[in-house]
Amino acid sequence: MDKSVFFINCYFSGGIINLTPKDAYALAEDGNAIIVDVREESFTAYKQFDVPKVIYCSVSTLIDNMEVIPKDIAVILADSTGIHSHEAFIMLKDAGYANIANLAGGIVEWERDGLPIKIDFTEQLDGSCTCQLKFRNRLKK
Repeated sequence: MDKSVFFINCYFSGGIINLTPKDAYALAEDGNAIIVDVREESFTAYKQFDVPKVIYCSVSTLIDNMEVIPKDIAVILADSTGIHSHEAFIMLKDAGYANIANLAGGIVEWERDGLPIKIDFTEQLDGSCTCQLKFRNRLKK
């Protein structure tokens, strides 16, 4: 894999390679990169990146599950806003991954830019803060 794939349209911040959602989408859609969504499962169930290759591996389980992330393709780390994917970037870099980048703004900016997402409204969460989150539309059993 050409390690320069990210250097075309990226910016550096704090030693981290960052991509805009549109640039990340172009790479993922063309098959030149894979998105690794590091959000927790309760957040990935509602909104997901709609690109050909996505791996879901929460940042809390990343160290124990790095083997699911390939080293032979460019990896774009993503979360809700870019905070936890920044942590994941450091973890992968420390583990020897070289062809990695962070999705600036996460899925929030991805959606704002009008890029494709999959939505499962039965998994929508509701609450005024994270301590009060509950499912809004899930059917009661």
